[in-house]
Amino acid sequence: MLLTVSLAWAVLQAGRFLLSPLLPTIIEDLQITEATAGLALALFQGVYAITQYPGGEYSDRWTRATLIVPGLALLVLGFATFGIAGGLAGFVLAAVVTGLGKGFFAIPSRALLSDLFVEQRGRALGLYAAGTDLGGLLASGLAILALTYATWRTPFIPIAILLGILTIIFAIWSAEGYTVGSPELDATGTARRLLASPKQRRTLVAFGLFYFMVGGFINFFPTYLIEAKGFDQQLASATFAVVFGVGIAIKPVAGGLSDRFRRESIAVIGLLVAAGALALLAFADARAFIYLSVVVLAIGYKMEFPLADAIIFDNAPEDDRGADLGAARAFFLGANAVGPAYVGIVATYLSYVAAFAGLAVCLVVAAGLLYWDARIR
Repeated sequence: MLLTVSLAWAVLQAGRFLLSPLLPTIIEDLQITEATAGLALALFQGVYAITQYPGGEYSDRWTRATLIVPGLALLVLGFATFGIAGGLAGFVLAAVVTGLGKGFFAIPSRALLSDLFVEQRGRALGLYAAGTDLGGLLASGLAILALTYATWRTPFIPIAILLGILTIIFAIWSAEGYTVGSPELDATGTARRLLASPKQRRTLVAFGLFYFMVGGFINFFPTYLIEAKGFDQQLASATFAVVFGVGIAIKPVAGGLSDRFRRESIAVIGLLVAAGALALLAFADARAFIYLSVVVLAIGYKMEFPLADAIIFDNAPEDDRGADLGAARAFFLGANAVGPAYVGIVATYLSYVAAFAGLAVCLVVAAGLLYWDARIR
């Protein structure tokens, strides 16, 4: 199950991250502005965020598989739509369907691993999260091939086919049944648990700021390198791949360390490292400093993903893990959805340097909030 859901996460993330290096070509083909592209990507993230909580709570009260399989099926449909449908309307439709499918898959799959790996929760979630970076590497390679030999739509079809195969494999291997119960949600009770103490509220705000930074950075990083640093599309895609290569290595390590040491302390270190590297990236022009900042930034910010999930799971009651993580990630990803719109608008009317410097400030504030909790604990 760990292998199946991690591979499915990697493949869907490959499809998701294809949008970043292909974004300049998409903007040109659809004849839209950067601001419009940012708003379309924000819509994708917004749908993804909204479905986090119901996906998590329903997986607690029904079964994990009842949400995972339909989520994968929607992802197949969404990526196929990216590859087939034309025009801005088709692009937006594909973004909405893909965001919906990803939302139904993301929390139940994490909760399933949390159920199976209680003592090594951080490491299991770190391996799962590394699928994001494996997908990012795959996306970078596919983007280079698409830009050289095909159209930007071409690589989404094999993504849809691979996810279809993994959906069948999961359905065959899963020992869970499929149960649909009451659609009622206990949103009030979930919110009360998440906001029960000042510490938990600070944790939510800190990781919300982190996810805001990620949304802005990931969606526009290749475009930023092209527009602000003079990279061509192939070199920007290759540099984008470096971020994911680092993430594959660092996420399981960070997750494993968090099983042994205080998770908040490790998170603070990662945030400060990432903030310094992002500030350097915003102002550096020499290629050597740009490459160095990219590697250090990846080390710092990639550490945070398994830590955020594990901290929420640690604080959640056993029967409400999916609901609590779903609600928390709905907030995180709501902030994440605003990130692309922020960078697109600031880059359009000010500059990419101003946009990325603002993201670095968000990381510093997040580190301060988590340090407060680690210090007083």
